[in-house]
Amino acid sequence: MRLRYRVAKGTLRHRPPQFRLVRPIYMEAQPVRPPSLFEQVSEQLAELICQQAGCSDSLPPERKLAEELGVSRSVVREAIKRLELQGLLEVRQGSGIRIVNQLHRPLNGSLSLLIPDTTERLRQLHETRIALEPEAARLAALRATPEQLEELREIQSRLEQASDNAEAISIDLEFHHALAEASGNLMFRLILDSLGDISRESRQRTIGRIGKEKAIHHHREIIEAIVVSDPDAADEAMIHHLKEARRDMDIDT
Repeated sequence: MRLRYRVAKGTLRHRPPQFRLVRPIYMEAQPVRPPSLFEQVSEQLAELICQQAGCSDSLPPERKLAEELGVSRSVVREAIKRLELQGLLEVRQGSGIRIVNQLHRPLNGSLSLLIPDTTERLRQLHETRIALEPEAARLAALRATPEQLEELREIQSRLEQASDNAEAISIDLEFHHALAEASGNLMFRLILDSLGDISRESRQRTIGRIGKEKAIHHHREIIEAIVVSDPDAADEAMIHHLKEARRDMDIDT
């Protein structure tokens, strides 16, 4: 309970203020809405998905889930739809309910609606990448495992051998995602995954127009800094890479 006090009239400035208790003011309490049945089922299914990670790639049929959870099929159907929108499940006719890892999908599918102008989308993508990826490179220089370093080298080798720009674009995206993984920060990877569509669009403006050679050179500098565990050099190499990419996209005119 919060109480309000008031200074008594006639109080002189050089004297300690005199207080008297005024009527308590109560905040009106708002009732807490308990989770709905379908929200409870959604949480239970999400827990089931976590438990089955690596063991199974699907959930039981809708009818069996309803029986096991003691709810109607309509409630289960609504909960499944919610988890599908969140990128945890995929429902296909004839294939059942598949467990997927597409937490990035909700944002990926709405970016073009939220930011319809392509140039503005690319400009905001660059601002996002310049805020995140140098730090991801810095952390990768401190945290990358030998296996992750080998993966970066292997991706780099495939980029050098890519036969066309379309293949190079896909491998370039793979490199940046592997680098985010090597940072040890799951959120970096999820954010990059959520920007997959617009990221591919940006590579079509860079690799698609000028080829892969600049990306190969920049990636090599980033890898070299990570291999020798030099976070500052990795940070600087990534910043240089992204600034050059912005220039190649020609989005400042």
